[in-house]
Amino acid sequence: MCDDLIHQGLVAESNVSRRSFGVILATAAGSLALPQAAFATGSVVERDVEIKTHDGLCDAVLFHPAGEGHWPAVLMWPDILGLRPVFRDMWRRLAAQGYVVLVPNPFYRSKRAPIVDGPFDFNNAQQRNLVFGYRAAMTDSGVDGDAVAMLSFLDNEPATNKAARAGVLGYCMGGALSFRTAAALPARIGAVGSFHGGNGLVTKDADSPHLLIDKTQAAFLVCQARNDDTQQPETKDVLKRAFAAAKRPATVEVFPADHGWCVPGGQTYDDTQAERAWSALTAMFRSVLV
Repeated sequence: MCDDLIHQGLVAESNVSRRSFGVILATAAGSLALPQAAFATGSVVERDVEIKTHDGLCDAVLFHPAGEGHWPAVLMWPDILGLRPVFRDMWRRLAAQGYVVLVPNPFYRSKRAPIVDGPFDFNNAQQRNLVFGYRAAMTDSGVDGDAVAMLSFLDNEPATNKAARAGVLGYCMGGALSFRTAAALPARIGAVGSFHGGNGLVTKDADSPHLLIDKTQAAFLVCQARNDDTQQPETKDVLKRAFAAAKRPATVEVFPADHGWCVPGGQTYDDTQAERAWSALTAMFRSVLV
């Protein structure tokens, strides 16, 4: 499930300027009891990279704290609109907290990022079918191969602490991709986060992401949107039973916010609930990625 109208955050949304995004981060620093200096752009190294996969070259962006040190690796899967400036800003923030973060363009088989320009209207069939076509080009085996290539890339980075477990998280469609990553690399992935992953986490298909849970060795945080839950209320219960059966530590919560609430600039962005989700994610990472 996606918003009827999803803006690309800092690409085209006039309501969220870079200055106002900085205010959001400063407010978050206070709410998380973290020093605001930790969010300074200058404290993070950012580099555009290319990763060789079985299907070609994936364009991506890599972040890690500046200076000497080694930090846990995190792979971040974007939502259906892919790698774009708002995700760069979000993951500078995570890197500043002590992680080596890789954000790929999941649609590299079809187009380099950014995949769309300006506001995106899901009521426009031409625009909608374009991005759904990009998604259809990503097979399960292709995603698994991408995950292996991306973690290998991260582990070859001098800044990565290879002795620590790695994390993976995703937004919207990225939630399902995160489940697949944890199953493809069970010994490497220690924590999984899914934010407004929709009802793609539990399907009636043989490749439903929830069926992969017992193949993982990770802790999970699943933050669902209330309107996704209204459409398919059984999803949360199926997930809870699957986590319990596999004996995987997991939190599954329906947030009082709508699909897309975590991404600044989106029509449904909710600052308060986005910060709650961020706090839960970083708490899990601090506990598990050691």
